[in-house]
Amino acid sequence: MTDQPSSSLWQFVQDDDPNALTLIVDTANGPYVRRIPPALPLPSDVEHGPGAEAAAHTAAATWGLPDFVFQSAYANKGSGRRELGDSLLISGGRGAVIQVKARTVQPKEPAGEIAWIQKVATKAMRQAKGTVRQLRMLPADMVNGRDRTLSVDGNAFEWIGVFLLDHEQVPSGTICSLEPIGIPAIALTRRDWDFLFDQLRSTTAVLDYLFRAAAEPPIPLGEEPVRYYEFAAADEEAPPADIDTELVGPGGRLFSTPLLPQTPIGAAGTRAHLVLRLVMEDITTSPLPDHAGEADRLAVLSDLDQLPVGVREEWGQLLLEMLDDVTQVPEESTKWRFRRQLNADATRQTVYACATRFDEQIQAIFGSYVQLRHHEVAERIGRPDGLVTVGVVLTPSRSGRRPWDTTMIRVHGPSTLTDEEATEFGKLWNENAATA
Repeated sequence: MTDQPSSSLWQFVQDDDPNALTLIVDTANGPYVRRIPPALPLPSDVEHGPGAEAAAHTAAATWGLPDFVFQSAYANKGSGRRELGDSLLISGGRGAVIQVKARTVQPKEPAGEIAWIQKVATKAMRQAKGTVRQLRMLPADMVNGRDRTLSVDGNAFEWIGVFLLDHEQVPSGTICSLEPIGIPAIALTRRDWDFLFDQLRSTTAVLDYLFRAAAEPPIPLGEEPVRYYEFAAADEEAPPADIDTELVGPGGRLFSTPLLPQTPIGAAGTRAHLVLRLVMEDITTSPLPDHAGEADRLAVLSDLDQLPVGVREEWGQLLLEMLDDVTQVPEESTKWRFRRQLNADATRQTVYACATRFDEQIQAIFGSYVQLRHHEVAERIGRPDGLVTVGVVLTPSRSGRRPWDTTMIRVHGPSTLTDEEATEFGKLWNENAATA
């Protein structure tokens, strides 16, 4: 059966599985078919309500990163305790309060079911508002998907409330009218939620999408994939931003990619898209230095996760090629390869490098490169306080148990290099423009 499309961009085709849909999208390269599977199955050993919360958490932790997903936590309130949302997503300067509601009894007739959905949606948004208010009044210690505790100060984040509905028979065309709660808010089905994480494979990208979608008029529950592809089509047609490429230095080039790719991340069938995820896994499983805490680790992961999802596969493939290339030199020699990017608003610089080997000398040399590039860009943009530079160098592993070892350095704010150090590092790295 084919539903009547509400736009020339798409149409829904009902699958043999009543909980799955096929979306046919008209693109510049012809029709594109995207099958939207059902939501992840619920845990068999957990009741329906808690099971829906666990499944939503699993989707975000599996396709995103567990470090950005926080389980239910509690804050003291008078003589009792208050639950701070079913789940939180936190990355960079944004956070989402996720309120999961499940239909655990036999659905009513459509009118009654729509009324029930509206009722629980209103309750969910009030709970989300209360969570944000509580976190802004008093920071709370919360536990992420790695079982690590972080103190969350609600004033440090821009928040959105997410009503997530687990319901197998949502009446067609049901739109939740969410009451204003002082922060953006959006209603999704659990299948919508899984689709976004499976499509983008990035917590930061999903958060950005939620804020973007919440600024638009509400749509029927279950049609979030349609809105996604309408956004993706608009992104595909949008002209590149006008950016001064000289901010990165001589030889800077402009690269533009849609914020929302039409093809799911990893659909090409290669493992290149996993390279950057594995790098982040290296960082999150490594011991912290004495001067750093879990908040510092989360900041680094957030910085790396902001690399546009549309370029991650290409970057991953390049890193694999660079890693292979740096090993093709005589044993007494050292070779470096770099890829560097400055984001559109010149607030974050990302450096990925590969080197022949790792030792204290290589570590010091890479540190000089990252500090120099941070210093140079900070001077060019004239806003050093807002600049972050994250550098990651991969070196062939000596253990043989893994393909590479990962080393990371992060620099933020005004440069600490003296004029003499900047001159010395410039002589080391700027004689050959190809190394920039």
